[in-house]
Amino acid sequence: MCDQSYPFPQVFLVDSAEGPQHSGQLPNLVPCWSFPPAQDRVRSRGKSRGYMGVSPGLAMVVLCLFLLVFAALGFQFYQIYNLKTELENMKRTVRNELESKTPQKQIGLYKPGSNGEDTDKRAAAHVIGQSKQDGSHKTLRWEPKAGRAFTVGGVSYRIEDGALQVNESGLYHIYSHVELIFKHCFPEHSFSHSVFVRRAGHPLPLKLMEAHREGFCSQQKGNPWTTDSYLGSALQLQKYDRVLVNVSHPLFLSSHNANFFGLYQIQRG
Repeated sequence: MCDQSYPFPQVFLVDSAEGPQHSGQLPNLVPCWSFPPAQDRVRSRGKSRGYMGVSPGLAMVVLCLFLLVFAALGFQFYQIYNLKTELENMKRTVRNELESKTPQKQIGLYKPGSNGEDTDKRAAAHVIGQSKQDGSHKTLRWEPKAGRAFTVGGVSYRIEDGALQVNESGLYHIYSHVELIFKHCFPEHSFSHSVFVRRAGHPLPLKLMEAHREGFCSQQKGNPWTTDSYLGSALQLQKYDRVLVNVSHPLFLSSHNANFFGLYQIQRG
């Protein structure tokens, strides 16, 4: 037996002689203690560990980590969305700039090569004025190979009369520019500039374009003065037509580079 008032485990003393003790004598009492019941120990242990064996502090740390991860993912998605929006805006801006700089198709203009034609063989010519013109002839002579002058395709330059002859019928753009210098210019001075064609079966030349200038001199008589004239138009020419240029004062022409004449084929037939 033990005294329950002592917080020690129960300890029993046995006679060393292992002999029977008298029933009237109680053994000497020694201090003893008792453990709490097993059910109480399990309950107290469960309270200290929290829900499902996880302490509240550890659960709070894990929850904070999850919140940080989700916040970081949300921020990354937000940045990706902003970058995507900016990229689309940049593409739209570049596309608009390219469209604004791209030449628009004009109705009625002929597009070379649209019918499978070889644009390299299309008739074209550009000739520049000779440095010295014969004053007795109003029809100008030209340099077909000097500087930027050229003739290609079905067109040729005729040295004998200064004409550009086309060897194929079609629509041609014809142009001519002349510059005149009057060393002693007077208000009554004038000049004319024309482009005409000689055609088989027509004894007289056919005038295509003409310009007449007057009153271009200053009010002070006898001073030098410079003036010019430009003619250009799209005209229908026939096969073997010869196109020429006339000027009323060929001796007053300026530097030969400022005077030029040419044509190019827009459409065949």
